[in-house]
Amino acid sequence: MSVAHISNRSGRQPGGWSRRGLLAALGTAPAAAALAGCGSSAGASTATDDKGATASSHAATEKPATIAVTPGNGTRKAGFTSPVEVAVSAGALASVQVTGNDGTTLAGGFNAARTRWTSLRNPYSGTTYTVTAKAEGAAEAHVASFAIRAPGATFVGSYTPEADSTSGVGMPVSIDFTHAVTDRAAVQKAITVTAEPAVEVVGHWFSDTRLDFRPRTYWAPGTKITLGLRLKDVEGADGVYGVQQKDVVFHIGREQINTVDLATRTMTVRRSGRTVATYPVTGGDSSHTTWSGIMVISERFRQTRMESSTVGLGDEYDIPDVPHAQRLTTSGTFVHGNYWAAASVFGHENTSHGCVGLHDAKGAGDSSAAGYRFYDSSMLGDVVIVRNSGERTVDPANGLNGWNLSWSDWKAGSAV
Repeated sequence: MSVAHISNRSGRQPGGWSRRGLLAALGTAPAAAALAGCGSSAGASTATDDKGATASSHAATEKPATIAVTPGNGTRKAGFTSPVEVAVSAGALASVQVTGNDGTTLAGGFNAARTRWTSLRNPYSGTTYTVTAKAEGAAEAHVASFAIRAPGATFVGSYTPEADSTSGVGMPVSIDFTHAVTDRAAVQKAITVTAEPAVEVVGHWFSDTRLDFRPRTYWAPGTKITLGLRLKDVEGADGVYGVQQKDVVFHIGREQINTVDLATRTMTVRRSGRTVATYPVTGGDSSHTTWSGIMVISERFRQTRMESSTVGLGDEYDIPDVPHAQRLTTSGTFVHGNYWAAASVFGHENTSHGCVGLHDAKGAGDSSAAGYRFYDSSMLGDVVIVRNSGERTVDPANGLNGWNLSWSDWKAGSAV
């Protein structure tokens, strides 16, 4: 029969068949029923999120956050030339803390997505670190630890003046390294010298083992100087690393400038621009002239032995108790007391082997002697200027005598 002929206005079919029932009988299912027959869920009530994914499928794709630390947990001899990194595989990092067994901590920063944290500096050699990292929403923190290897070869810098000392206005900050430095820029960048009151301070390399710092002109009286050594794990030469990490403070006392004129054989002592003493002296003779130029007192001895053999003069002299000796050059120039020359020599003749001598007494105990009085008024770092000696200007590297370089020449010796 024809379906069209048996339909009526009510939509009901003869014999109680509905249109839906009839279609089912004829093997034709409505759309909703067809979808139900294909799949895994038979309800039209399945919830969806605002992105169109079902709640059940969203939960199925969630993964737990996994945190990875570099160097890896348990590493015993990690390198110290790369930063520490912490990464999370899912989600974001809430916090990271890296603590060394020496009490130090490593500061660091996150990337924009907070999926990675990187330390701002490298870990220190010879240190064991513990990393405590937590992902956002995680109940527990991830903990890892690793040990950084110690460097095989090291160097240190010995410095002048001594910590907490007070020196004259000519005292540079001088550093002698125990190993030749090939990467001068890296080492110099790891050292700072600052002054209060502030003044520009520049480093100058005299050799691959010596670096001095000074301002353009003498320090102002009362200046506080801070030497910052950040040499730990700085590679000064191939495979050779620094170990120092410290601050050292020095002070500058009063200003005293001593000028020796070997044409008149006198020394004038001036403090803060005012003459406070004048002494008759004797300088180097024509065969052993005294260096000219600006020199700085680098060592002081109430009494000391002086032997000509130590300065290349054979056996010309050996004096076991030279009084009130103050070193001006590494090569052996001193300003010192002299008890073995006649009193008439001082102020009239230059008879020494290159030193500047003042009349003094054997035993260094006569407080009225010129040698005693000058020594008593002096300190390390005081300036001694020698003029009219008949000799060329002293090598700036011979002692603490970099003041003989112009400011432009001094700055030219900087590696940074």
